[in-house]
Amino acid sequence: MFFINQLLKLCLTLFMCTAAFQMANAQNTSNKTLLVIGDSLSAEYGIERGKGWVEIIKSDFLGDDDNYEVVNASISGDTTSGGLTRLPALLAQHTPSVVVVELGSNDALRGLSLEASKSNLAKMSELSRQAQAKVIIVGMQIPPNFGPVYSQQFKEMFAQVAQEQDALLVPFLFEHFALDKNMFQDDGIHPNEAAQKTMAENVWAVLQQAIN
Repeated sequence: MFFINQLLKLCLTLFMCTAAFQMANAQNTSNKTLLVIGDSLSAEYGIERGKGWVEIIKSDFLGDDDNYEVVNASISGDTTSGGLTRLPALLAQHTPSVVVVELGSNDALRGLSLEASKSNLAKMSELSRQAQAKVIIVGMQIPPNFGPVYSQQFKEMFAQVAQEQDALLVPFLFEHFALDKNMFQDDGIHPNEAAQKTMAENVWAVLQQAIN
């Protein structure tokens, strides 16, 4: 009987150790996911697949030691409202440690309420933080022909959300090439393949803070 009891204790100990290891491994895996939720600027619109800034970060900036899974959940034409609708399921599925939110440009193009856009970005940040993920807000700017007041408020919106939600901020996705026509596709809106490396560098300058 003594031998049987000892054997049972040993089996129980092994079971508990195995379960703890599996749980720790699962947590480690979930904490190594980068989720990008954006629009056409992140969805490789008009360029060869695998050449966008998200893929460049994955291939050129995230080393083997980082061991990050990169999930690009960007959809061309998406708005902050659409992103907010999609986010809960993405958080549940991927349990990311970092969420990059690149949305808002289509809100401006459609003349949507900046108050609503700001609220959507804030809620996305809240949901991500509640899921134990660090949040990065990617800022954008629009031409002054949308109206100087609207353009300025749009620019400031991203910084305001980042500050209020304790999120990191990429000030401007098009930094360093916004006025260079050679870096854009024929529509004059979407960056071409040549611009993707600079976009990746702009995001990486902030993203590495979240990872480290």
